[in-house]
Amino acid sequence: MNLFNIKNKVAVITGGTGVLGSSIAEHLAASGVKIVILGRNQETINEMINSLTGKGYDAIGIAANILDKESLEQTRKKILRQYGKIDILLNAAGGNMPGATIATNQTIFDLSMDAFQTVTDLNLNGTVLPSIVFGEIMAQQKEGIIINFSSMTVERAVTRVVGYSASKAAMENFTRWMAVEMATKFSNKIRVNAIAPGFFIGNQNRNLLTNEDGSYTERGKNIINNTPMKRFGEADELLGAIHFLCSEASQFVTGIVLPIDGGFSAFSGV
Repeated sequence: MNLFNIKNKVAVITGGTGVLGSSIAEHLAASGVKIVILGRNQETINEMINSLTGKGYDAIGIAANILDKESLEQTRKKILRQYGKIDILLNAAGGNMPGATIATNQTIFDLSMDAFQTVTDLNLNGTVLPSIVFGEIMAQQKEGIIINFSSMTVERAVTRVVGYSASKAAMENFTRWMAVEMATKFSNKIRVNAIAPGFFIGNQNRNLLTNEDGSYTERGKNIINNTPMKRFGEADELLGAIHFLCSEASQFVTGIVLPIDGGFSAFSGV
């Protein structure tokens, strides 16, 4: 028995066109998984799907609003018509915005509550709603896997990103809650976990961590100094953990948050 075999499973990936989401989608597709990419921009989705299908992978893309239950339910119908099941949900969609971040010349009293609410909606509700809509199919099937995306900003008070930190912390609690709910009320073959990536350079944080010449900003230097491996992560370094959590190799693992952080969460800074 190959504990890591995930061939012919159907995986729904929210935020699947982002740097991390697209890397994960390609890896799972190469492992024989049927991929469903969810995103907001149909043109960007089409580019991603064309890239996957051009390599012979089985993939479809659907424009959907992860904050709209009706939109997700319509998406669910399309997926079931195409594949007949949903085995894996990866809630990779998330993000931050300036008003929910405290600039270097600001304090907490400058926080925009509108921006804080928007970031909370995206990171918390944008995980809760897909988990409910697609998790309902898993409850009916009596098996399935949900993987959420947390952050190092939950365990540590990482300065400035107050809205992102708070919403990801709430999402981690929901991960544990959902894991217990699904295992105790529906099936012990439904597992809900999360990964907590360390610091990876993507489109959203590139200008925060690096200068135009590629050198590190002061914030970038501080992160490297607090990361024992002394570097930022690469997108493909998430793939082993994701594969493990998608496979039978983790069949007795639920309700955890797995750090993938180069030692950042273990380091005291002294």
